This record gives sequence, C-alpha cells and structure tokens, in this order.
Amino acid sequence: MTSTQAIIERTLAGMGYELVDVEHAQDGLLRVYIDSPAGIAIEDCEKVSHQLSHVLAVEDVDYARLEVSSPGVDRPLKKPADFERFAGAEVNVRLRRALDGRRNFEGVLTLEGDGRYGLELIERPPEAGSARGAKGRKAGSKPGAKDAPGKAAKSQQAGQAAEAAGEAAAGRKLVFVLDEIERARLVPKLKFQERRK
Repeated sequence: MTSTQAIIERTLAGMGYELVDVEHAQDGLLRVYIDSPAGIAIEDCEKVSHQLSHVLAVEDVDYARLEVSSPGVDRPLKKPADFERFAGAEVNVRLRRALDGRRNFEGVLTLEGDGRYGLELIERPPEAGSARGAKGRKAGSKPGAKDAPGKAAKSQQAGQAAEAAGEAAAGRKLVFVLDEIERARLVPKLKFQERRK
C-alpha cells in the first residue's frame, strides 16, 4: 500500500512543487508544507490544496482537514537535496548525540562530499557563568570514555562524529552525515522593505 507521503510527493512533483514535510496533527489535520525555487504564494497553496483534496479522496486517504502552506523562514532541511540546495546558508543543527556537552549548533552549511556535510560554526559570545567549553577539553572527549569497552562498537559507529569533534575544536567546523542529526533548519533571515510615501 502506498504511503500518504508518497502519494503527496508524487502529486506535487507532477505540479512542479517540492514536498518539504507532512504532519499528521490532532483531530485528523493533515498539514503539508510545499516549496519551489520561485517561492510559494497563497495561490500556490490554494492550487495544491485543491489538487491534493481530489487525489487523496481517490486514493482513499483518511484525514479530516487538509492544510497546505510554505515551510516558512526557518524551513526544515531533511533530504540530501535540501542540504545541497541551501549550501552557503546559515543553519541550526541539532545532533542526535551531544558533542562536548552540546547538541545544538549554528553555522554556515557546506558540502564535504561522500554524503557528508559541514557546518562552519558561528561563535556567539559566551553567556554569563559559562566558563566551560572547547578550551576545557577537546571537543567530543568525555570523562571515563576510555574505560567503557562495551561502548567500543558504538564509538566506531559514531566515528565520523568523533572526527567531526576534532575538526570542530581545531577549525571550528562540524562535519556530519544526515543520520547523525536529529533536525536541521534554516536560520530565519527577515527582510524589511521601507514603505513608500
């Protein structure tokens, strides 16, 4: 049986749009986020909503309400194509596992090849009372990590994360593969236009 997401993705591709995300919210709400290189206007959302309503009825997809919208200024990045498209943009990344006590990082997204991506870290001024950090110990090293032989297999699986930790300490760059991140979003960049008199 074809999944709801696959049905939506196929329909959008035929219309020239990209599926960013699908959410199944409370009370049967099916929320669909769409994008295109030209951006998304209200007319695009209306057109997609009309088409998807028809397709989902034909495919007998169970939902109560459909909501179609743009992903917003903090667009999530999920697929390799998302990371490639937004290389050079500022991104917030949350890792699945902590790195030097942190899981959240912000920086400029780079392409590293072989399915790896980089984040040239943007250093913010340290908060009051936060004296610890990369200076305290090498990024990625954890107290007692050597004396845990049962964790060796997990360490090998997270080899790239450990390598990234060293790079983060030396060159202020975090290198990761998609499996190592919990979520990634664009950093909102708001542009204000002056009102003409």
